[in-house]
Order: sequence, then structure tokens, then C-alpha cells
Amino acid sequence: MGTFGPIHWLLIAVVLLLLFGGRGKITGIMGDTAKGIRAFRDGLKGEEEAKTADAKPLPKESEKDKAHS
Repeated sequence: MGTFGPIHWLLIAVVLLLLFGGRGKITGIMGDTAKGIRAFRDGLKGEEEAKTADAKPLPKESEKDKAHS
């Protein structure tokens, strides 16, 4: 029970390869994640700006309307 089995060694090898293998795999993954988050935020900003541009201002109340309220 205290030793690692073949599955454990395989998982450790995969993690080590992801961390240290190739040319900056972790930095590439994190860069792609950051780009995705930035695109998501920009998409949300675009929706918010579109909503405010489509919204019409409320008409101002005249003195007559205020007296009847």
C-alpha cells in the first residue's frame, strides 16, 4: 500500500512532462488561457455597451405631471 503502482508512475511522468517538457508548455497553456479570459471580458464589455446605446432615456416629467402624481 505504501508504494507507487504503475498508474501512479504514469501520472507522475505526465505531470513532469507537462511541467518541464518541450519549450515552455506551461507558459503556452497559461498564455492561451489569458487570451481566452481577455476575449471573454471584451465580449461582455461589448454587450454592456450595446445595451446602454440601445436604451432610450426616460422622458422628463412636466410640471403638470408632477402636480397629478
